[in-house]
Amino acid sequence: MTALPAPFAEVAIETDGCMYRGLKLIAIAPVFNEAGKIGEVVRRTPRGLVDELLVVDDGCTDDSPRIARELGATVLPMGRVAGVGAAIREGYRHALRHGCDVAVVMAGNNKDSPEEIPLLVDPIADGRADFVQGSRYLKPSAHFGSMPIYRRVATRVHPLLFSLAARKWVTESTNGFRAVHRSVLADPRLDLNQPWLDAYELEPYLYLKAIQLGYRTTEVPVTKVYPPRALGQTKMRPVTGWWSILRPLFYVGLGLR
Repeated sequence: MTALPAPFAEVAIETDGCMYRGLKLIAIAPVFNEAGKIGEVVRRTPRGLVDELLVVDDGCTDDSPRIARELGATVLPMGRVAGVGAAIREGYRHALRHGCDVAVVMAGNNKDSPEEIPLLVDPIADGRADFVQGSRYLKPSAHFGSMPIYRRVATRVHPLLFSLAARKWVTESTNGFRAVHRSVLADPRLDLNQPWLDAYELEPYLYLKAIQLGYRTTEVPVTKVYPPRALGQTKMRPVTGWWSILRPLFYVGLGLR
């Protein structure tokens, strides 16, 4: 087993699993107080495809961790509210430490469709990609439910700015539903341990750096559904959240980070 570079330098643990097309898969769902939704995420995840479903507890004060654990998920507690980026980073660390070939990240609030995991993994299994981004805008029958207008605008504008920074056209850059091969995560040129990546910055940073480092990236159509406002749609704040997803484009695009 190839040694993992800092900050992910840990001994990989070999375990037996179900293996999808010869790949050991882990599905990672960061969660913060989603007791009403995380159970459905766990139930919908195809357990015959993924070797492990990891729910990262980002400082929950409700029953989300207990519900996920009782339904068979592995729960990794952060011990505090660290941020979604920090939670995903810990999930990636866990994936590398346990010898996973591909890590799939999905929302812990049931906005993604875990049944679509094969769509994300197949390009990697086929040897066509190292990083697969889910795109709601490639799906002809896309239905966004009660997606707020400001989010519709943001998810359209961000890919334009991202494409300029990456010098590669993409249709989606804010969707966290994606699959990443371990070779990307273990690349010493990719520093996911930077403190400024603790919130929403990590996701666009990882995508942009993967492109800049020459990894093969592609998009596949996936479903993204927003529930009615009364059920809670997002924890992202309009101003600070927008800056979180925008600043990696400036920092990385300008070569500052």
